[in-house]
Amino acid sequence: MNYWLLKSEPDTFGIEDLEKAPAGTTSWEGVRNFQARNMLRDEIKAGDLAFFYHSSCPEPGIAGIVEVVREGYPDASAWRRGSPYLDAKSPQNKPLWYTVDVRLKQRAQPLIQLSALRAHADGKLKDMLLLRRGNRLSVTPVSAAQWRFILSLM
Repeated sequence: MNYWLLKSEPDTFGIEDLEKAPAGTTSWEGVRNFQARNMLRDEIKAGDLAFFYHSSCPEPGIAGIVEVVREGYPDASAWRRGSPYLDAKSPQNKPLWYTVDVRLKQRAQPLIQLSALRAHADGKLKDMLLLRRGNRLSVTPVSAAQWRFILSLM
């Protein structure tokens, strides 16, 4: 099993939206970065766990834990008219973009704020990609040691 961090802006799709989804499950659509796409397509597998991270908001942080229930497949939002993720350069016969399906496992109560994670940036979380300056990827791997440490903050 591998561990991940998946970022979403809560104004676009937050953990509350995931809770309301049928069976607490949704497609993690709309990722439009090739490095993140490659992880969705090639590396993330069913059964993997991920932190659901709220970004670009007044209080960024880990809002919960999701389980990957379907591994990478073409992201149909790239072809859906009216979708904010429409990409006319992504042909259906050779898709550019991929998604995974996730199911909510647990909500973080309270939210594990970015400031709490940064407090450990020189220690247990020193190599965490989320905490690196300039990292804006919406999908990042999390090591098993980082995963266990963050769980201890919940």
